[in-house]
Amino acid sequence: MPDLPTPKDAAEAALFSECWDAVLSYADLCTSGSTAANQLAREAFALGIREARAAEDGAARGAGRRSSRLPRIPLLLTAVRTTAATWEARGQGHKLDPDLRLWLNSGKAARYVGPPLSRPIALRGLRDMQEPDAALLWLAEVEALPLHAVIRRQGLDPTAAVEELNQVRGLFRDRCHRNHLDTPMDAECRSYVRLLDAVTRSPAADTPPDLSRHLATCVECAEAAACLRLHGGGLPAALAQGVIGWGGLAYLERRRRASEVRLGAGRPDAPDAEGTAAYAAAGRARALRSGMLVAAVLVSGLALAVSMMPGDSSGESGGERVAKGSPGDSSPVAGPGSVLPSADPATSAAPSSSGPAPSASGTSKTPDGDDAGKPDPEPQGTSSATAGAGGSEDPAACEVKYDLVNQWPDGFQATVTVTTATTLDAWRLAWSFRDGQKVDQMWDASVAQNGSRVTATAADYNRSVAANGTLTFGFLASWQNKNSAPYAFTLNGQTCTIS
Repeated sequence: MPDLPTPKDAAEAALFSECWDAVLSYADLCTSGSTAANQLAREAFALGIREARAAEDGAARGAGRRSSRLPRIPLLLTAVRTTAATWEARGQGHKLDPDLRLWLNSGKAARYVGPPLSRPIALRGLRDMQEPDAALLWLAEVEALPLHAVIRRQGLDPTAAVEELNQVRGLFRDRCHRNHLDTPMDAECRSYVRLLDAVTRSPAADTPPDLSRHLATCVECAEAAACLRLHGGGLPAALAQGVIGWGGLAYLERRRRASEVRLGAGRPDAPDAEGTAAYAAAGRARALRSGMLVAAVLVSGLALAVSMMPGDSSGESGGERVAKGSPGDSSPVAGPGSVLPSADPATSAAPSSSGPAPSASGTSKTPDGDDAGKPDPEPQGTSSATAGAGGSEDPAACEVKYDLVNQWPDGFQATVTVTTATTLDAWRLAWSFRDGQKVDQMWDASVAQNGSRVTATAADYNRSVAANGTLTFGFLASWQNKNSAPYAFTLNGQTCTIS
C-alpha cells in the first residue's frame, strides 16, 4: 500500500485535509468493506496528487494556453474511479462493490476514458473552465457548502460572491452548449439542438412533446439538457453523474448530509446576516439554560453526597465525586464518510504522566468537569462512577485503537477503531484531550466537544455493531505546542481499554 504524499507546504497540507474527506467518502461507496476502502482511498489519493503536481509543473514550464484539467476534488474523485478500474483489471475486483464491477465492465465506463468528444457533457464543460471557476462551481453545487464557507475557501469578495457564482453557472452552461454542438450526433439529435438550447434557458418554457420523447430515449441529449438547465435544482446531479460516473448521486447525497451536519443545512444564495445573528442568539440562550440546569443538578448532587457521607475523612469532596460520575456526552447523528488509512503506530504520541488517576478496579476515570455544561444532556443509564459497584472487576466493554494518520504544524488527522464486546444498537464514544486539541471535522460520526471532552455519535448507517465487531471513524483537529494522544475513552458510558 503506497504512502500518502507529503505536503509541500502549509497551504498544500490544508488542501490535503479538505480533499481527504471527499476521496474517502467516494472510496467507501466503491468498495465492499472498510479495509478495501482504506486501501483504495490511499492509492487513489497518491495517484491524483501526482497527476495534479505533474500538470502544475508542466504549466509552469510551458507557454501559451494552459492544458485543461479538473479542479482538485473532482480530479481526485476520478482517480478513485481509475484506481478501481485498475483493481478490476488486475484481478482485485472482489474488493469492489458488485454494482461498480458491473458498471466498469460495461460500455458506460468506457465513455469516461474514451475519445474526448464522446465523454459526458458535464465532464467536458467543467474541464474547459478556468480552474478557480470550476472549483467554485463544484464546491457550491456538488460539495453543497454554504456560500459563506465557499467564500472563505476560495478567497472571494463577500459582497460580489452571489453574482460571481451566478456568472460561473452561466459560464458552465455556455461551455456545455459548445461541447454539445461539437459532439458527433445523428440527424435527429442535430435537429433538436437549437430547440433544446431555447427551452432550457427559461424556467417558464414548456418542453414540446416531441423533444420530451426524444430526451426519454437519447442519453447524450438528456445529459446535455441537465447541464443546460440551470433552474430546477438539477445542476448538482448533472455535475456529479457527468464527472464521477458510477455512484455520483450517492456521493452527492453523502456530501449534502455532511454539509447539513457540519456547516448548517442548505446552500444559501447569500450570507444571511440576520439569520446568523438569530442563530447565535438562540445558541447563547440555549447555553445559558443548559448551564443553569447543570448547575442545579450539581448543587443537588453535592447536597445529597454530603448528607450521605458524614465523617468521611478521605479528603475527596462530594462535589468531586459528583463531577466524576457525570453522564457522557450526546450529539445529533449524521454524516457521510469513509474509513481513513491507519498511520504507523510509532507516530502516535504516548500519554503523559498527567493522565487520569486509576480507580480501585484499575480503570481510568474522566477528569473532573469534562462533561459539565454539555447542552441538553440525555440520560445515559448507569454512570461510570457506579458501574463498578458490586465488588467484582468486570472485563472492559470495549477496546480502542487510536491512530495518528498525519500531522502538520497546526493540525492533524486521526482515526479511531473500537472493538465492542457486546452488540450495539447505537453508540457514543467519548474521550479527553490533554493539550487543548480541537476537533474541526469528523466523518462516519457526528462530533460534539465541550472543553477537552469530545463525543463521537454514530451516523444513521453505522449505528448497529455486532458483538466482537468493530466501528471506525476519523477526524481532523487542530493543536498547538503539543499533541499528546487522548485518554479516558468510554463507549456508551462504559470504560474502554486502549490498545
